[in-house]
Amino acid sequence: MDYKVVKLAKKLVSIPSISPLDLGCQDIISLRLKKIGFIIKNFIFNNTNNLWAYKGYGDNFVFLGHTDVVPPGNLNQWKFNPFKPTIENNILYGRGISDMKGSIAAMVIAVENFVKKYPNYLGKISFLITSDEESKALDGTKKVIEYLLRKNEIIKYCLIGEPTNKKKLGDTIKNGRRGSLNIQIKIYGIQGHIAYPKLLENPIHKSIPFLNDLINLKWDNGNFFFSKSSLQISGIHSGEKNCSNVVPGSLQVNLNIRFNTEITLQVIKKKIKFLLLKHKLKNSIYWFFSGHPFLTKKKKFLSILKKSIKQVVNLKSSTSTSGGTSDGRFVNKMDCEILEFGLINSTIHKVNECANINDLKNLQKIYELTLKNIFINK
Repeated sequence: MDYKVVKLAKKLVSIPSISPLDLGCQDIISLRLKKIGFIIKNFIFNNTNNLWAYKGYGDNFVFLGHTDVVPPGNLNQWKFNPFKPTIENNILYGRGISDMKGSIAAMVIAVENFVKKYPNYLGKISFLITSDEESKALDGTKKVIEYLLRKNEIIKYCLIGEPTNKKKLGDTIKNGRRGSLNIQIKIYGIQGHIAYPKLLENPIHKSIPFLNDLINLKWDNGNFFFSKSSLQISGIHSGEKNCSNVVPGSLQVNLNIRFNTEITLQVIKKKIKFLLLKHKLKNSIYWFFSGHPFLTKKKKFLSILKKSIKQVVNLKSSTSTSGGTSDGRFVNKMDCEILEFGLINSTIHKVNECANINDLKNLQKIYELTLKNIFINK
């Protein structure tokens, strides 16, 4: 017989809510929360669904998650239909089970159980759920946080259900994330016939020394919490397809920098502009900023979550700031303690995404115990 958390997870996974669609996931969550006394507010920004739900007064503990998922990819490579969640050998298969509908199911059931056991708890429990995390992240958590700031809402603790664990449930808590900056650089030359080099200026040739310097540039040394800032080139485009006798008039380079708290956006931009000037390259630059790095240095929330994990799965958790960005970068504006903890991340965004049923049950227990350790066992 399925546990409540498994039933809810399967129900959510069965909805093909490919980003930025929600397709009713948040309605399911809202209905359950409303039954236990939560006040529900729905926000739709540019057809993106967002849910803000809360119950109680005082120190505000926020569960944050997203109902959107990435596309399933080649359906023929899946063991089972990705939107017909199937259990085999105690493993639940389905798109979004780990990232992060399983976590959302665990959050909801944990809160239902907690409120039933401790109806007179002193504090506030909230949910912020979006359907715009896996795509542009423009009309989701970012805009809800802006609304909350205008309303002078205060968040003390925020627990994000992103899949953080590497091998075992409980091995890793994310207590921060690096910042992210996407950059598009267009370098200009003079187009011409490839047989007349004196009549043209090859932007590809001119760019190579610059790109070499850029790749080898040392941004910083990192620190105790963060690795060194790093740059990766994601694409280089020039010329006309199937045209081998024309030197292009421009070259476009796309790159991304994941940066830590040791460097600022201003310094990053200054370094890149300096190299372009050094190599005398005519250029135009477009900056696409995703978010600043953030770090939870306070130890109270972290110690509570570690204690809860230890009590349930008997593991000592380590902290990490690795990986991509998360919606925590938007919540950071609230100046609160932000931690991320969810299921194992080894199959996220892959074919045959899956999660162990025991992990799903234990995650729900960890979330529930965390609430108890914050609001009851003070």
